[in-house]
Amino acid sequence: MESKDQDPLDFNFLLMETDTQESLEIIQTKLKIKDKISIPPNIFPCGIPNLDQPIEEEIQQKFVESNEKLSIHSSTHINRQIPRKTNYSSLYRNEECPLPTTIQIDRDPVTGEMSGFREETIDNSNITARNSCLFTRQPNTPADALRGLTTNFPFWPGGMDIPDVDNIINENSEEDNFDDSELLTCPPGFEKGINFKTSNTANLDSENMPNIDELLSQFDIEDVDNIPEEEEDNEEIETGLSQDEREFESSMESLFPKSEATEKSSTQQQQVTNLVDEWAVKVDVSTSVADFHQQVPDMAHQWPFELDTFQKQAVLHLEKHESVFVAAHTSAGKTVVAEYAIALSAKHMTKVVYTSPIKALSNQKFRDFKKTFGDVGLVTGDVQINSKAFCLIMTTEILRSMLYNGSDVIRDLEWVIFDEVHYINDAERGVVWEEVLIMLPDRCNVILLSATTPNTMEFANWVGKIKQKKIFVISTLKRPVPLVHHLYTGNSSKTCNEMFVILDSNNKFQTSGYRMAIKAKEDRQSKHSKTFGAKQHRGGTAASEKGVWLSLLTRLRKLEQLPVVAFTLSRRRCDDNATALQSLDLTSTHEKSEIHVFFNKCVMRLKGNDRKLPQVLQMESLLKRGLGIHHSGILPILKEVVEMLFARGLVKLLFATETFAMGVNMPARSVVFDRLRKHDGTCMRNLLPGEYIQMAGRAGRRGLDANGNVIILCQGDVPEVSELHSMMLGRPSKLQSKFRLTYSMILNLLRVEQLRVEEVMKRSFSEFNNRKDSKVQEERLKELKEKMEKLSNVSEMLQLSDYRRYLESCTDLLESRRRVMRHILLAQSSKHIQAGRVLILNHEKYTNHLAVILKITNDEKKGNVYKCLVTTEEKDPEDVADKEEEKSWDPMMVLGRKIFIPTMKFKPIVIDVVADEVLQISHKMLKIDPRRIIADHERREIPRFRSDPPSPETSVASQELLRMAESTMDFTASQYNEFVMDFKKEFGINRMEAVEEIMKIRSIESSIEKNIFNCTQLPMFDKQVKEVAKYLELEKECEQLRYLLSEESLHLLPEYQQRVDILKELNYIDKAGAVQLKGRVACEISNHELVLTEVVFENIFSQLQPCEIVALLSCTVFQQRVDTSMDREKDLPKSIQEGIESIRACTRKIGQQQFDMGLQQPVDEFVNLLNFGIVEVVYEWANGTSFTDITNLTEVQEGVIVRTIQRLNETCRDVRNAARVIGDPVLYEKMEKCSEMIKRDIVFAASLYTQ
Repeated sequence: MESKDQDPLDFNFLLMETDTQESLEIIQTKLKIKDKISIPPNIFPCGIPNLDQPIEEEIQQKFVESNEKLSIHSSTHINRQIPRKTNYSSLYRNEECPLPTTIQIDRDPVTGEMSGFREETIDNSNITARNSCLFTRQPNTPADALRGLTTNFPFWPGGMDIPDVDNIINENSEEDNFDDSELLTCPPGFEKGINFKTSNTANLDSENMPNIDELLSQFDIEDVDNIPEEEEDNEEIETGLSQDEREFESSMESLFPKSEATEKSSTQQQQVTNLVDEWAVKVDVSTSVADFHQQVPDMAHQWPFELDTFQKQAVLHLEKHESVFVAAHTSAGKTVVAEYAIALSAKHMTKVVYTSPIKALSNQKFRDFKKTFGDVGLVTGDVQINSKAFCLIMTTEILRSMLYNGSDVIRDLEWVIFDEVHYINDAERGVVWEEVLIMLPDRCNVILLSATTPNTMEFANWVGKIKQKKIFVISTLKRPVPLVHHLYTGNSSKTCNEMFVILDSNNKFQTSGYRMAIKAKEDRQSKHSKTFGAKQHRGGTAASEKGVWLSLLTRLRKLEQLPVVAFTLSRRRCDDNATALQSLDLTSTHEKSEIHVFFNKCVMRLKGNDRKLPQVLQMESLLKRGLGIHHSGILPILKEVVEMLFARGLVKLLFATETFAMGVNMPARSVVFDRLRKHDGTCMRNLLPGEYIQMAGRAGRRGLDANGNVIILCQGDVPEVSELHSMMLGRPSKLQSKFRLTYSMILNLLRVEQLRVEEVMKRSFSEFNNRKDSKVQEERLKELKEKMEKLSNVSEMLQLSDYRRYLESCTDLLESRRRVMRHILLAQSSKHIQAGRVLILNHEKYTNHLAVILKITNDEKKGNVYKCLVTTEEKDPEDVADKEEEKSWDPMMVLGRKIFIPTMKFKPIVIDVVADEVLQISHKMLKIDPRRIIADHERREIPRFRSDPPSPETSVASQELLRMAESTMDFTASQYNEFVMDFKKEFGINRMEAVEEIMKIRSIESSIEKNIFNCTQLPMFDKQVKEVAKYLELEKECEQLRYLLSEESLHLLPEYQQRVDILKELNYIDKAGAVQLKGRVACEISNHELVLTEVVFENIFSQLQPCEIVALLSCTVFQQRVDTSMDREKDLPKSIQEGIESIRACTRKIGQQQFDMGLQQPVDEFVNLLNFGIVEVVYEWANGTSFTDITNLTEVQEGVIVRTIQRLNETCRDVRNAARVIGDPVLYEKMEKCSEMIKRDIVFAASLYTQ
């Protein structure tokens, strides 16, 4: 601008006034100043806008030329390719290496004064969540801290030994005999490998090889061996401490407690050295804790009431950071233990997770704990509230996913509270509890809350064993509010007083009450229907049931025993009973007003059309009259309204199903059962004791009622007394393992090389009983090995002779005879087997003894039992057994040719013999009187007749047996064959298995007779065969123990191998077991993982619209049976029909693959796991149809529809994550659109508990 020859008006600028104080700014422009007016044309009071860079250039610079700010998922929106500047230096950019060292501060151990700094090496500084299971790895990003990632490794499960490289090297070094043929030649994923075979051309002459010493002598290298060792004085220079200071420091260290790491390592070492048989410790709650407040002076949480003894014991153990298992009666106060653990976690500034089996219970606990502790979060499938809170409430499935995905929440987790642990008996979801308990890290303590179960010690012992820590079992002795059980036979106002006690508050069954109930029913029946005892249940008509309910409620109102929960084990009957009682009104005017205000306040959260749903209007009418319905078919928001009104005492009569008793702390004054039978999905059956007690336990409000009333309606006949007794006084169901293998679990574990599926199977509750004696078995195996080492000469003998082959042949011969004899003697129609027949026994104490049959009886477990007379020596039977053991492997004894002959005074005895103890059956028959012989034996069993001589009949039979035995001494082979029966000829055996056994017997007998075995000719045969037999017996026991201790004995191992083969066949894993892309996709999916993965990879969704995709996906979450008589699939769009057929074909392919690999699940059964009964409903809902209209398309109740669509949203999220893994942006956007289309209105209305 400083040009002397240029006109100032030629400069390209403008003057602009920018504020009210007449300030001027110079603005560059393309026009010359002389083309503009000299007076500033524009005024900007707030300053000049940023016009330095046009918006087009800014967009190109930020989002086109520089791709750092461009989302990787938005590439499809770029319609043209804009060239970018080449930057070769970006190719050389590497990740920064982690710091190998860190600076630590030295402090004086006494004063704590900082004395200096030191540099220490950081171990495993390069580990991340994708290559390590240790807690020292780098944390996830904040966005992935809660749920983790499927690419993360889980944290190392507690109780499992962490693999140590040094231990592996030491174990391998102990193997002296190294077989190079076992080397693997081809790495995983490679087609070719390395040939380890030595080639002859590669051999070099050792003389031509250079001498390494001569080569090194040319260089001036200091002799390492002559370097003087450092003196001890140098240590003072390095540490900076004198000898006295070091002694003082060591003495001071002994005064201070060891660090946590040191204590932990010493504790683990002690656990390894000491064999712990019992991990469960029973806590005595019979005596009160007198000094409780002295032991816990500063409690983490206070209650306005005095704690019970079991609660105090639990608090004491929680203060010691110990795990507990609280098995208490219903409404006893188990939640107090959970609350104290949460308070302790807040005090320690750690995290705690509270898990529940159902989502509704999670919502309720979120509200309760939020009122108490404030900082509480909720994590479910579709809701995530305050996820950074120290106390997180979630379902057990969410916690399992967090464990597998390496969530950073686990780092600070101190307590995991498992509520309703008896839910582990659930066949479908019980496996989740076992997986979570197995995968929890060592630093996490567990609190198990459950109803009373008979095997709490066994379950706690299993948990303690797999986690390698003590579990303290705390149980309640009795209910805080006792129950009184009644039978109600009334059906009108005249008979409303017919209520009879059958079980009092002391748990004593009242037979008199049962008889009175029977009599009351008989008095009202006509002569035609009158009976003399109880029959099976017969339900009444609708009118009679209405009369029963009206009469019962009239009595309960008079006795002030409302509110009442009526457990009706059918959703349809719940609705029918409530509808039938339209004339019943149980609320006052003030209560009606309160219900009206509360109900409208809750319903105002819904949209206009949803407020007029038939179910909403019906529920409002029922609630105003004090009635309520609670089952899975009710809309979730209405169920919550019913629960809140019931908790406030405004619902007087609640018809509910069994799910209302699952963990919901809402006790009533009375509980009514209209039936004692339920359909469990397979058949109709009586209620189990545990189910009955769980529901009946809702009766009785602590602090308000002296007793809880349980009433059983006798609408038909009175239940059988045995059924009532077993239900009310029977033992609850045991905690049983429902562990099963799933593809999701297998893939999640296979992607982590350090974790093995076999280790998880080994630690399951189902394998606990099989492996609880593993320590004893290991000690026994060690003992057997020591015994075998002492018989080393026998081992050499086996290598030089054929003793092993001989003894194996003898064993096979005896086993084959047992099988054939079992086949013969179990055939009761055999005419040869009767009293008087002579047998040759192979009894434990009477080997090769002759015996005569006296009587044949049948036993359910043993089969036919033969009472026989045997002649033996008059001495201790144990001595006889020892003597026979020395001769048992003699060839003639094995063949049965050498019959036992007493050498001393013989003694006749009567014994019971089973089929396995018979060696041969002879042709001989004796004429005897069996009854007198048996009577004589029984008489001489009496102590005062024990010294009497045998009866004449017994003596004659014994003499005949002795004479027959002596006659066999000189038998040749042909004579012996004539003495015994030919199995095939005499008994007409024609079964293929039995004929093969007989041929095998003849072959082995022929080999022994021809002296094929050289060992039988050795001079020391009698002595050596005993030693060899003992050695082989020890060897066999060792093999059995090794098998029991190995993974081969796992009963799920064959199924695991089959499932792994299926995954390999479908390319989810490679031949080496490494998880492939399809396997990674399957890890993202929570249910039907194989089917959905195959559907994604076969691009079945590629040509479908989002509304059609979400409709098809409903088949994976919908479970209710629907009426298939009306085929509504024909009314669906053609694209959906084709999608259904494609999914079924894909599922059938997987099912056929499973069946071919050996899984027993039929193909049609596997295909039927996908239920397409609600496809049309979801399709219309995704297209914007109102909820009122979609309910008219199906008979499925509203609550089931809502729950299905809510779960469907989780499935859409899983498929969306799968699309992200495989890099399919189109499918990713479609699944996001699917979630947006279904997430609306009443289906996704917020829970009242979270507001």
